[in-house]
Amino acid sequence: MQYVKIKDAIVEQIEAGMLSPRQKLPSERKLAESFDTTRVTLREALSLLEAEGRVFREDRRGWFISPAPLRYDPTQSLSFNKMASEQNRIPNTELISAKAMIANKQATSLLALKPFTDIYRVDRVRYLDSRPVVFVTHYIRPDLFPDLLSHDLSQSLTDIYKEHYATQYQSVRYRISTSSLVNETAQALRATDGTPTMVVERVNLNAKGEAICCDIEYWRHDAINIEAVAHFSR
Repeated sequence: MQYVKIKDAIVEQIEAGMLSPRQKLPSERKLAESFDTTRVTLREALSLLEAEGRVFREDRRGWFISPAPLRYDPTQSLSFNKMASEQNRIPNTELISAKAMIANKQATSLLALKPFTDIYRVDRVRYLDSRPVVFVTHYIRPDLFPDLLSHDLSQSLTDIYKEHYATQYQSVRYRISTSSLVNETAQALRATDGTPTMVVERVNLNAKGEAICCDIEYWRHDAINIEAVAHFSR
């Protein structure tokens, strides 16, 4: 099929170093002309490349070659900034909103709260090398972190918990799934509605096994590679 041949041709150029990470591809019209095909067929090829994490699309800007993904190890307790810095990437975090509210269904379920419990909700976007790659919604218990909203929430929440509230995670419960970016998550990541996303839910527990906060991370799926090493006792 022609769209498979087009996809394979672009992959060959990427692997040969002819196309560099973050490089912008020509417009769809020019690409279609260069491959002597229709834009419908070209988009089928680009969709395959996007599904494989080879390219990504930014709304109203076009298609780009994907950089190497961030290695994400759920067994490590590294913050996003430290994880990125250790891999020679430049991290940054932008605060979108922070407010006190009544816990919604998602927060109530993840944190095992009673109905009508107060909660903090913090929304942030995290960047790698100036590219937005993950939209994060945090639900945080205000009884454990009073006046949290007065802090600089563009900084590491893990560090704020430790330095100002003498609180550290003792264990983390993960759930990983796939979905699609829509509405504000898509807009914040400069993506179009329907772009694939890797969803990482983290429930952070204290020494008593109580959930103290949770994070729901919506990753650009080409920007993350989940890796872990399991050690077995004998």
